[in-house]
Amino acid sequence: MLTVLKILTLFLTMLTLAPGLAHLFELPNKIGLPRDAYFIVQGIYAGWAWLGVVIFSAIAANLALAWRLWRHNRRSALFAVTSAGLIVISLGIFFTWTFPANQATLNWTTIPDDWERLRTAWEYSHAVNALINTVAFLATSIATSGTTTPSRRHSAP
Repeated sequence: MLTVLKILTLFLTMLTLAPGLAHLFELPNKIGLPRDAYFIVQGIYAGWAWLGVVIFSAIAANLALAWRLWRHNRRSALFAVTSAGLIVISLGIFFTWTFPANQATLNWTTIPDDWERLRTAWEYSHAVNALINTVAFLATSIATSGTTTPSRRHSAP
């Protein structure tokens, strides 16, 4: 059962990373687009709000893994807790900069006067979250690769 939890946790954490990396890699090509082109491109994100389910599932899975590992491998458990914490921080960044830009533009269907400021906040908050979620994924990778029982040294007869 622990193996299944490790694989699930690693998979869910990887899924939190994938959209952020997509945003990060497209940023250089999108940040300078003219207004109308930018708003057209933003339409590709319709439905991405469902990724919130994955994000909250990854947090829960990392915490469940930490709880399961705590007795036998505190180091791995702490890496899982760290990953969950980093994902929570990424949510804080999302709700501080990304979500308000989505709200102000009605999910990029309405063009407010300060759209360029909103674009900057939206793009760079996703870039920062890509980096944070990369570290979270690495922490989960370490947590899932550790041993789960105390190691025993066997002496030669």
